[in-house]
Amino acid sequence: MTVSLTEKAAFRLRPFLEGEEPKATGIRVGIKDGGCSGYEYTLNLVKQPDVQDIRFEQKNVPIYVDSQSFSLLEGVVIDFVDSLTQSGFTFTNPNAGDTCGCGKSFSSKDCGSKATPCS
Repeated sequence: MTVSLTEKAAFRLRPFLEGEEPKATGIRVGIKDGGCSGYEYTLNLVKQPDVQDIRFEQKNVPIYVDSQSFSLLEGVVIDFVDSLTQSGFTFTNPNAGDTCGCGKSFSSKDCGSKATPCS
């Protein structure tokens, strides 16, 4: 399995999927160039996935993974944190060589990855 959701993350995502009009069919996870460490995570509600997305479901949440980001997202765990200083989704990525302080961006251990060329 590429992306794992903690129970708390799935609990926070399900109302977004149930409340969208017209209804979203799932979440799409990917990466893009950016952030303070090189790559930035993307997490979006989608009504229709791209034909090249990799699809699976976990904890009753349909997940679409951007095929271009697939190798850099292998093994990622998405959690939800709600504390005095931070609230939102967090990503734990075994492929990250370094992460920024906010946890929203990372650099890859392997710049030879097929996902996105290193900047």
